[in-house]
Amino acid sequence: MKIAIIVEGKTEKAFMPILRTFLMSRLQQMPDLDPKPQGGRIPTGDKLKRVVDNLLQDGFDAVIALTDVYTGTKDFKDAADAKAKMKTWVGNNPKFYPHVAQHDFEAWLLPFWNRIQELAKYKKSPPSGKPEQVNHDKPPSKHIQEIFELGKCRDSYSKTRDAPRILKDQDLMKAVNECPELKAFVNTILLLCNGDLIP
Repeated sequence: MKIAIIVEGKTEKAFMPILRTFLMSRLQQMPDLDPKPQGGRIPTGDKLKRVVDNLLQDGFDAVIALTDVYTGTKDFKDAADAKAKMKTWVGNNPKFYPHVAQHDFEAWLLPFWNRIQELAKYKKSPPSGKPEQVNHDKPPSKHIQEIFELGKCRDSYSKTRDAPRILKDQDLMKAVNECPELKAFVNTILLLCNGDLIP
């Protein structure tokens, strides 16, 4: 099974080794997960349709698009809106699966706030509410950036450097259980590979 995953950039690509490790214990045969970073936000409209069609013509069995709700624009109201728009842009294609990190990828890091504090070398309360409900006004990445800049680690938060450090040696199931959009994304991969879905 070859699955292309259209992602925004390097952070989501850095997430792939952690995702693969998580899936290994749940699948008899691992799929070939191939992230396709777009160097920023994923394409919209007809361009997304072209990218998906080209990947399927290149021999991929399925294409997953993974976007943030928070893209620096107000294109998407929420996860449901983002998925509906991507589905409309691509058209009725049973091999295309739209998914969303609400409001940005870093929502999936918030369940590991103790690890974030440890790396930032600063004690600060986590943002209130469920990770995927931390919203447009101050998305999760801004909360993580803030604690890093307040801390004694001497560096601001770097998505590509720090996201893998936050997730290293953590049980991804903690984030899956707290983040319905992450669970939906993981369950799509499990479904495509005949694995047991996470309830």
